[in-house]
Amino acid sequence: MSIHPSLKTKSGALNQHRNVLTRAERIERLTFEGRFDIATKSVLGTVKVRSIKATVSKKPKKEAVAGAEGAATPAAGGKPAAGAKPAAGAKPAAAAAKPAAGAKPAAKK
Repeated sequence: MSIHPSLKTKSGALNQHRNVLTRAERIERLTFEGRFDIATKSVLGTVKVRSIKATVSKKPKKEAVAGAEGAATPAAGGKPAAGAKPAAGAKPAAAAAKPAAGAKPAAKK
C-alpha cells in the first residue's frame, strides 16, 4: 500500500529552521556562549535563546549590473563625440528608445 502524498516528508525537512529550541539545545548554546554553567545552575528556568535563520544573499541580476555600467555612457538622446566608439555593453540609441517588453502601450483615444 502506498503512502498519501500529504503524509510524505520532504528531503531535508528535519533540518529546517525551527523557532523553538529544545532544553538540551538551549543549554548547549548557553554553555558555548559562557552564559550557563551546568555545575552551578539549574536546568529549570533557563533563559530564552534567539534562533536566527542565516540567509544567503542573492546575486544581483544581470540587468542591474548592465544598468550600472551604462551609467558611464552619455545621457539619453545625447550623441557621443565624432569618432568615439560606444561602450562595450552599450545599446544603440534606437534600441534604448523602445519601451520595455513588459510595458503596456499608451491608451488610445
